[in-house]
Amino acid sequence: MIVNTYSKRIFNMAYQFTGTYEEAEDMTQDIFMKLYTSLTKYDFEKNFSAWLLTLAKNYLIDEYRRTKWEKKSRDNFNEHYLPSEAFESPEYGILKEETKKIIWEGINQLSSEVRMTVILRDIQGKKYEEIAEIMSLPLGTIKSRVNRGRLQLAKILKEKKERKNEM
Repeated sequence: MIVNTYSKRIFNMAYQFTGTYEEAEDMTQDIFMKLYTSLTKYDFEKNFSAWLLTLAKNYLIDEYRRTKWEKKSRDNFNEHYLPSEAFESPEYGILKEETKKIIWEGINQLSSEVRMTVILRDIQGKKYEEIAEIMSLPLGTIKSRVNRGRLQLAKILKEKKERKNEM
C-alpha cells in the first residue's frame, strides 16, 4: 500500500536528482528498503508524507555526497516523459530537448542542498512551507536557497550562452 501510494513521487524525485531512469529505479527501491528499516523511528504524530519525503531527500543527498557522481547529460531523455506538444514539429522538439539539456546541466552544477530546493520548488511545484517540512529547515532558509539557486542557475546559463556566442 505504501509503495503503491508513494512510489511515483519517490521515483520522480530520484529521477530529477539522478537524471537517469535506471539510477532512479535503483534509488527508489533503496529508499523503500530504507523506509522499511526506519519505520520503527517514525513518530505517528507527524505527517507521514513529509517524513517519507525527508527520508528520501536525505538518502539522495547522502548518496550524492558518498559517491560524488557527476550528473550525466539528459541526451537520452526518455521520450515517454516528453509532453505531446514536443511532437508538433521536429524543430520544436529538438529545441525543447536542447533547452532541457542546458537547464539540467546548469542545475547539476548547483550544490546538492540548493539543487534539491530548486527541484522541489520549480520543477515539482511544491510550496515553500512543504519544502521546509520535507527538508526540516526554517522557511527563511528554504526561500534563501531557492533564490540563491535561481540566481546561480541564471548566472551559469548566461555564461553558457556567452561562451556559445563566442564560438
